Amino acid sequence: MATSKKNLYPWVVVGLLWVVALLNYMDRQMLSTMQMSMGETISAIKDPANFGRLMAIFLWIYGFMSPVSGVVADRLSRKWIIVCSLGVWSTVTLLMGYCTTFDEIFWLRALMGVSEALYIPAGLSLIADYFTGSSRSLAIGIHMTGLYVGQALGGFGATVAHAYSWQQTFHWFGVIGIIYAVMLIVALRDKNRTPAEQQNIEREGSRNVESVWRSFAMIFSNVAFWVILFFFASSSLPGWATKNWLPTLFADSLGISPSEAGPMATITIALSSFIGVMVGGPLSDRWVRKNVRGRIYTSSIGMAMMIPALVFIGVGHNVYAAIGAGLFFGLGYGMFDANNMPILCQFVPARQRASAYGLMNMTGVFAGALVTEVLGSWAKSGNLGLGFALMAGVLLVAMAMQLLLLKPKTDDAK
Repeated sequence: MATSKKNLYPWVVVGLLWVVALLNYMDRQMLSTMQMSMGETISAIKDPANFGRLMAIFLWIYGFMSPVSGVVADRLSRKWIIVCSLGVWSTVTLLMGYCTTFDEIFWLRALMGVSEALYIPAGLSLIADYFTGSSRSLAIGIHMTGLYVGQALGGFGATVAHAYSWQQTFHWFGVIGIIYAVMLIVALRDKNRTPAEQQNIEREGSRNVESVWRSFAMIFSNVAFWVILFFFASSSLPGWATKNWLPTLFADSLGISPSEAGPMATITIALSSFIGVMVGGPLSDRWVRKNVRGRIYTSSIGMAMMIPALVFIGVGHNVYAAIGAGLFFGLGYGMFDANNMPILCQFVPARQRASAYGLMNMTGVFAGALVTEVLGSWAKSGNLGLGFALMAGVLLVAMAMQLLLLKPKTDDAK
């Protein structure tokens, strides 16, 4: 019985963190769909350039904090990092409902970037440690579906705001997150590290700042990490663009209201990404047993699907074509997304994975912040669709580099 519970708890962890992932994306995504509702009270938000700044400040702060959060997760209790992160960003969500000026929303959005950045490296490294066998991609993939469901639910922010108010929308979701953070204190357990890993952490921890720089130096000396960093950042361009600007693009190009475009955009991407993860995770886990590059091949298939989809999303003006392209993009993105941490595990040892993923997250988010601001300017000049189509070229280069340069020797680097 004890062994059965021990084998089951890793999946309990995935379930617990799935809800955290959902809240993580739902709370950040709501704002992108409530521009018009909030603009009725805070007029500055109606301006596309201001709205682009509002979305981008989260990404810049989130990006700067990501390496810090990775270092912290490699050295401290990941359980308490996750609990505190969720509690803080949920409180910020609650407080957003009381804002009356653009500056108040702007600085709370920045604070949300700090708190949310702490979660992903801690959550993914915890799951990777619990799943050292062939189920790693599936476990991480299931966790990533929480992000997609949160993105989809966040798309209903405009719908809920239209039915009630944007203030109440922030209040309700903030309270839900705070309650769940309290529940995690009881339910979530950290993964005990091996004696050798713990001894290494304690030894490096005693050297403080010096050990941090040594860890980063080891990561950056790994050529494969630079390739992973590039394809992760390249895919982050359309990843963040669809999160922050696809509702606006659908509203403009299809001639529909924001309350319709928000759910259409987010649900289309989230649903297909969910399917992509559930296909890409098991496919990768099976493929890697026969070929150590199986995870890389699965990821590349996903990227290959995203490339034509971006072109059709950008140039399409038909509802069915737009939804079809969105579904194809999401399916590919899910296959890609489920394999980022598993591919990283093939090249980076366990004691450095959270730090490495933090650096990846920073680079990806900075790419997202850049594309969010650029697309804000392009939206103002009516070229938002062109921006989406051009990102396909960047993905083509990234996919080629991934296939040509990544040659792992093991599925779990030591």
